Amino acid sequence: MNFLAIIGRMVLSFLRHAGRLAVFTVVSLLHCFTPPFFLRNIGRQMVEIGYYSLPVVGLTAIFSGMVLALQSHTGFARFSAEGAVATVVVLSMTRELGPVLAGLMVAGRVGASMAAEIGTMRVTEQIDALTTLETNPYKYLVAPRLWAATLMLPLLVLVADIIGVFGGYLVGTYKLGFNPVNYIKRTFDYLEFVDVFSGLVKAAVFGFLIALIGCYNGYMSKGGAQGVGQATRNAVVGASILILTANYIITELFFSR
Repeated sequence: MNFLAIIGRMVLSFLRHAGRLAVFTVVSLLHCFTPPFFLRNIGRQMVEIGYYSLPVVGLTAIFSGMVLALQSHTGFARFSAEGAVATVVVLSMTRELGPVLAGLMVAGRVGASMAAEIGTMRVTEQIDALTTLETNPYKYLVAPRLWAATLMLPLLVLVADIIGVFGGYLVGTYKLGFNPVNYIKRTFDYLEFVDVFSGLVKAAVFGFLIALIGCYNGYMSKGGAQGVGQATRNAVVGASILILTANYIITELFFSR
């Protein structure tokens, strides 16, 4: 019976958190589309999420493209299909690796930052002070982060796609001996609009999820410094799991024919 009680408590806890998250999501979305809009906050968050995430996303993308080219060449050499390396690199980066790796890196950097910042404001009663000053915390804290993350992550992913393909090009031409013109031609021969578009859609969804989970865990944190630390950890883990889950769902919607 103790075992069943533990399972029951886990189920009830999951349902309680899921309900809170659902309510938080609906309220946040309503405030995203109703005035007033704090444009300065949105701009500040866009710089924080987009510009300052470029180095880590760029490094991740270029080395991913380089490793992908090496691994693809090693595998395809067994079947005398080395010419497909360029196609595999560009399709893998635009469809999967670009959005997923960028999303996970931004979740670790930005999601944790959002949870820590808002969580600190919660435990130090700064959010209560905003309410006292008749400033809606959802409009001032949550909505700008949701807008900024949703708008900036597709741009980051687009840059990551370009850098990742360039990394594959460097390895393909300077290490594997491909002709540069032929490599570029094979890169664009089989690339279609839906490949890039699906990755950008994934990026927008991932950006929304990262900001949502980061803001939710920070907003609901309690218990001082320990609670803020737990909220930060939950934000990174929760956003990463949701990114991988949403990645499969969106891929199924685009390519399940």
